[in-house]
Amino acid sequence: MDWITDRQHFERLKEKHDFLVLFFYGGFSEPAQRALRELEEFSRENENVPIFGVDVQKIKDLHRQFGVESVPTVLALKKGRANQLLRGVKSARFYSLALAGAGGQRAPGRSGKAPRRVVVYSGPGCPACGQLKSYLRRHGVGFREVDIARDERAARELTRRSGQMVVPQTDINGRLVVGFDKAKLDTLLGIQSERSES
Repeated sequence: MDWITDRQHFERLKEKHDFLVLFFYGGFSEPAQRALRELEEFSRENENVPIFGVDVQKIKDLHRQFGVESVPTVLALKKGRANQLLRGVKSARFYSLALAGAGGQRAPGRSGKAPRRVVVYSGPGCPACGQLKSYLRRHGVGFREVDIARDERAARELTRRSGQMVVPQTDINGRLVVGFDKAKLDTLLGIQSERSES
């Protein structure tokens, strides 16, 4: 991970890279320091993703251009335009999953359709969550998991969206499936139903 030195440096990088990731950082923020450690790990594991730090104490106007109001914030840019915004501290694994296709580099599936974004919201001591994840893995469906017991913001947002504070819930390209509802999952994911399953 490199650091942007000034606006001219950023403009040169924007011309050079169709896709790049900006990390808005401030040394005054303990969460930003934690996010920096995670992003450095992400960068080591994803050398093909161009990621650049922006110290808001040194470069004072770049964050305003993109409407960034707090640190840490990660912003993916595609052809100079904001493509994805992540606020707060995330794990290196989360950044890998979240940014894996932000640059549009994922190949479409065999069907030629756009790739799916699947997020499983789970919680501790939830048998149905384990069954759901096993079901998705068995059918080759990649997903990102969010434990709502560890992520209060995600829990609040999930309750706001679905009106229910239950797990599991699955977000498939923005559509929520509450519970382990095989029929709905099969429809949204294009899975051939397993009639022999109980």
